[in-house]
Amino acid sequence: MDPVHPGNPKPSFFRDLFTGIGYLVRGIGWTARRPGQWLFGLIPALIVLVVYVAALTALAFNLDDLASWVTPFADGWSSGARDTARVVAGIAIFGAALFVAILLFTALTLLVGDPFYEKIAERVEDSAGGAPPEPDVPLGVQIVRAIRDGLLLGVIALAFGLVFFVCGFLPVVGQTVVPVVAAFVSGWFLTAELTSIALERRGLLRRERFARLRANRGLTLGFGVATFVVFLIPLGAVVAMPGAVAGATLLARERLAGPYR
Repeated sequence: MDPVHPGNPKPSFFRDLFTGIGYLVRGIGWTARRPGQWLFGLIPALIVLVVYVAALTALAFNLDDLASWVTPFADGWSSGARDTARVVAGIAIFGAALFVAILLFTALTLLVGDPFYEKIAERVEDSAGGAPPEPDVPLGVQIVRAIRDGLLLGVIALAFGLVFFVCGFLPVVGQTVVPVVAAFVSGWFLTAELTSIALERRGLLRRERFARLRANRGLTLGFGVATFVVFLIPLGAVVAMPGAVAGATLLARERLAGPYR
């Protein structure tokens, strides 16, 4: 039985995986039919993008120095072996930074654009039959919760980024298995972030939200990994962000919290 909705049979992981992908497609479709909402949702994403471009550009220009700094053990190696070790180190550093950047991009964009995405989520719910009332929680408490959750996510992202950076040095595995695992981890947290707006509106705090995501792993990973892949496309995170919020709202409404009545 489904532990979140005891009256339902246990869902099929692979069926839910594709259903989760479908929610991203539905969300992008929702914004495509409403270009005004899409443009409205681009504003905070563009603000964060400017900061990210500056940071990642600075990292790219200093990648050689950083790769040399983290591989002092290779100083005495032959030039070929030393260069190979530092190329791998550079790829691992940039890959770990990109992993953290994608996770934090969503968190920062949601934080910066909270009024924008709250409004989009509300309009998505209205178009699907009606939004639940705002929770009776003071604005200050909501802000503190958002900052606390964002900081927690940042710590977790940095911890995973460090692990993936170290594992990136493993021959073959570091260039094949590790990126796949990173995509699944990123996808899970992206879904957690993007569904938080609709689930918090229903009074569900972080612990309960995460419990529902774990109980619906197929949906969570399908939606999140698809979003992660789209976000890897140049400017994909900016262009698809409003649609991802819309899709996550539909996912939360219809599957994670049940339809609002």
